[in-house]
Amino acid sequence: MVHRGQTLPLEAINQDDRYLIAEQACKSFEPPEGDHDLLLVLKGAWQEHLQHGGGKITAKALLEGAYVLNGFRERQGQFLFAADELLKSEITSEEELIERYELIRYTFASARKAALRNSKLYLSMANDVDVYVATSMRAREQFRNMARFCDAVFSHSTVQHLHLRYFDPTLSAARGHEDKGLIECLMVKCAKVLIYTAGDRDSFGKDVEAAMALSLGKPVIFYCDEESKRRFFSEVHPLSRLIDFKTGVAVGAMATSSVDDVSILLGRIFDNKMQYELEQPRPGYLRLKERLTGSTVRLQTDDELLRETFWNCYNRPPLRQ
Repeated sequence: MVHRGQTLPLEAINQDDRYLIAEQACKSFEPPEGDHDLLLVLKGAWQEHLQHGGGKITAKALLEGAYVLNGFRERQGQFLFAADELLKSEITSEEELIERYELIRYTFASARKAALRNSKLYLSMANDVDVYVATSMRAREQFRNMARFCDAVFSHSTVQHLHLRYFDPTLSAARGHEDKGLIECLMVKCAKVLIYTAGDRDSFGKDVEAAMALSLGKPVIFYCDEESKRRFFSEVHPLSRLIDFKTGVAVGAMATSSVDDVSILLGRIFDNKMQYELEQPRPGYLRLKERLTGSTVRLQTDDELLRETFWNCYNRPPLRQ
């Protein structure tokens, strides 16, 4: 790993613009046939505004007005997300509205083109992917935070020498959500380690990705920006300990609230310098704990019925045809 050198350079996307690669933005600027795009909705809201006296108004107020609520309520959140850059802009004419929209539309097209090319690069090096970063991003600030997190983790002095290939979700897009799902499943399968970034709410997508990695026996690092969340994932959440489907061994995630710890763990994993402690709370019950985070990564139960039932089922020979 040390001597393989740098990977192919990914297309750069400004951190402030990365939210534009999200599917919500794509459906706003390039909607499926038959749907209205963001500009048509803004123009319709502006015309209704004129009918009620007109005057200066923000784009956010247009998107939160009766025109959108009555005709596009189910897509309002999508439009607000895509129009984040101009929400606070005060509009005085339809021409000004179109001009400001076109600036964002141009930025969207540029960011999406770069993200689609990055996905091709990720696919070209699928077998060399070291780390998959699982997250959910529903707001522009979350895209910024995710980009800063990846920069901080992978530029850390403990991993720089490894030239890690990592999948950054803020730099990749696909032509549709089905293709995006296939790409992400493939990246999880190919990656050696998965980093799960806990946000302010649970997400089906990243939970599934973490479960996939644990079930494949891969090391999984849970990063939680609050200590209370770290304890929840380390001590309570059932997802933090699953079973390697190939071997039947219980596999646990390592939970931390420190960005530095994430980098240190990656360095130890790939340099083969992991440190563990063996804990025996009672005879026959064993926990193997990762020393830095205190997380249980392997487990042996002293419940005889559970143990025998588990292995009888797990190791049962396949039925003959």
